[in-house]
Parts: sequence; C-alpha cells; structure tokens
Amino acid sequence: MDIKLEPVKDWEELGLSNDFLFGKIMSKPELCKQMLETILDIEMERLEYPEAQKSIIEEKDARSVRLDIYVRDGKETVHNVEIQTVDKKELPKRSRYYSSMLDIQELNRGEYYKNLKQSYVIFICTFDAFHEGRHRYTFENLCRENHDLALGDGTTKIFLNTEGIMDDISGDLKAFLDYIGGRKSDNTFVKKLDEEVKMAKQNREWRREYMTLMMRDRENVEKGIEQGKLDSLRSLIDSTGWTIVQAMDALKFSAEDKEKYTKALKIND
Repeated sequence: MDIKLEPVKDWEELGLSNDFLFGKIMSKPELCKQMLETILDIEMERLEYPEAQKSIIEEKDARSVRLDIYVRDGKETVHNVEIQTVDKKELPKRSRYYSSMLDIQELNRGEYYKNLKQSYVIFICTFDAFHEGRHRYTFENLCRENHDLALGDGTTKIFLNTEGIMDDISGDLKAFLDYIGGRKSDNTFVKKLDEEVKMAKQNREWRREYMTLMMRDRENVEKGIEQGKLDSLRSLIDSTGWTIVQAMDALKFSAEDKEKYTKALKIND
C-alpha cells in the first residue's frame, strides 16, 4: 500500500500555472485588473487590493478553502480566480462550494440577502474540464423550462481551458491562456506577465515562502495518508476478524509500515 507523493518543483522551474506564483503576481492590482478585463471582456473602473492565498475558515467541522486570488471591484462585484493543473473530476462541485464561501464571506449576520454581491468563480485550467474543445465555459442558473428566464442570483462560474481548439475567444484571452499553458507570444500583456515571472524568480523572500508552504502542504498530505492507512487497517480488522499481520498482508504493507502501524495500533488500543 505504497503511495508516492509528487516531488516539489524547484522555484526556478515554476511558470504562471503554479498557483503560488500566480497568486503573488496577480496580487498587483494593475495586472489583476487587466487579467479580469481580458477574461470578462469588460472595462473596470477600479480594483480593490487583491488578496492571494486568502484562507476562508468556517465552523471547525467544515472544510476551509484557500483562494488563489480574491478581489472586489468598484461595482460591488467579488471575484475568485483559481489556477487548476490537475483534473480531479470535481470542479463543478468545487465551484459550487467556493461560490458559497464567497457569499458567507461577504454577507454579515443580520444583513438582507439582497445585499449579496455579484460573484464570479473563475477556474483557469490547463486541461479541458468538459471535453468540448472550448476555451471558455460559462455557467449561470437558468430555468430548465425556459432558457430565456435567468434565476438572477448573481452567481457566475467560468472554466477556462488553455488547450481549447475552437475560435471562440478574443485574441488577447487566447494569448493569455496560451501563456498559462506554457506558450509565449508577442502579446503586450503576455510580455508584461513574462517579465513579472522573471523578476519573481529573483525574489528570495517569495522563494523561501514557496518552499515553506510546499513542505507544509506535503507534511499535511503525508499525515492524511498515514491516518488513511491506519483507518483502512482498523476497518479491515474489525470487518474480518483478522489479525494485524493478516490485515497488513492483505493491504500489502511494506516491512517498514508493518512495524510502524503495529506499534500505533498497540499504543491506541
């Protein structure tokens, strides 16, 4: 039952598709504003200071989230932009959860629901989440019986695909998505982003922060794996009546794991 973790990428190898680097660079209001204008095809009057890696923690038993970019604009609209490089087949449900977290964050106790702000949850994906070849998938709540009737709840979810093949977006957005996907161009905004990435690689403080964060995340994953192995072992023993050794053999534990979890079970018992 060996589970291998992906190695932590070196700082020098990172591109803008890395969520940490993306958050740092898009924390600059002028860059974040231009990105949102490019994605949404609008002009924004102003942008409040973007927050990178913003944590939203609710009740202790609820799942907390760490947003790549969280920002408000001058029209009382809130945006959450996420970089996604691995298709875990859960983005639709994840977008629903993130949207609800934005609402909880924005609406104070006792406020009327009408005060909820317009919200955009945007995933920039390095894969096609819906397999139609589009660069952009936009979802809003519509009436099933009448598609001209919108619910008007103020929520929009957008999934961008760096690997799209359709001619369905502006040239500026196509150049931006190409850059996220590792392909450069002569686009003015892309050149600006590329310079920012190069400068970021010289930032020692960001490098230390990245390595610390990655190691901390890795430790948390390892703890989760350890707990998962222990839970699986307990469950198999309880359901079959097998001995610890029999259960470990069935789960194909390594010799090192057998020693570790035999001690753990004896201690916990």
